[in-house]
Amino acid sequence: MRYTLRQLEIFTAIARVGNVSKAAEEVALSQSAASTALAELERQFDCQLFDRHGKLLILNAMGKSLLPAASSLLTQAKEIEQLLEGKTALGDLKVGATLTIGNYLAILIISEFMQRHAACHINLQVKNTQHILEQLANYELDLGLIEGSCNHPELTAEPWMDDELAVFCEPDHPLAKLKKVTMEDLTAATWILRERGSGTRETFDHAMRHHASGLKVRLELEHTEAIKRAVESGLGIGCISRLALRDAFRRGSLVEIKTPMLDLQRQFMIVWHKNRYQTPALTSFLDYCRSLTLNLKHSDDIFLPTIA
Repeated sequence: MRYTLRQLEIFTAIARVGNVSKAAEEVALSQSAASTALAELERQFDCQLFDRHGKLLILNAMGKSLLPAASSLLTQAKEIEQLLEGKTALGDLKVGATLTIGNYLAILIISEFMQRHAACHINLQVKNTQHILEQLANYELDLGLIEGSCNHPELTAEPWMDDELAVFCEPDHPLAKLKKVTMEDLTAATWILRERGSGTRETFDHAMRHHASGLKVRLELEHTEAIKRAVESGLGIGCISRLALRDAFRRGSLVEIKTPMLDLQRQFMIVWHKNRYQTPALTSFLDYCRSLTLNLKHSDDIFLPTIA
């Protein structure tokens, strides 16, 4: 073969970060050594894999074609290395979870999975839906657990379980005392919401699409717990997953505002790259996630330890 795995490793690192110096740090090489390796790979095959814009390198058509094959080959090479070293465990797995899933489900799922596969190492990243999808598309993650929609042509999205958002407020809020809340009441209220790019915000915006221009959004926050605290403090009303509100509703620190006029249903999804090589760790974790929710119809049916 006229190429080396090291060259492919450098190529994929540059493809991820778009910069030779940052990629060199990732693979523990000097910048000049990384540049030389990429230049040699392109020279050997008389091709160009990136478009150059100053220090920024952007994958061209050929580079985009090579990336999935190179990433899969590197993953399989690592698997072969582990087998040669006598390691028959599942190996490493990089999982991305959106904030609701990451904060309320993923840790429990990963904990139980790792009890069954003690030698498996899992790296969990918790970000909003848009970031998780970008990382999956760039081969930075093996698997994503998301709460928003996925329309990326290179990603496979499998429905996992149903979820529902709930509108809520603190117990002394004027809307908490109404027997029936109208759309006029909702549009007149002050809102504390998730940031744009999150699956929760996407579902909320779609439900309120005919009234979006009249909404008074006071704060946009990246974390559900921060939204709950802001609403408890009387800064406004919120809308997040019912899963994240179970303990607060039980304690009475927050109360639900009934909104039968809004469609706040959504699905949690399992997402992976279509061209990603599926390691034993990935297939085992996928199977475990599917089996965990096989007989569940809604995220509320999952047992979660009670927070005192």
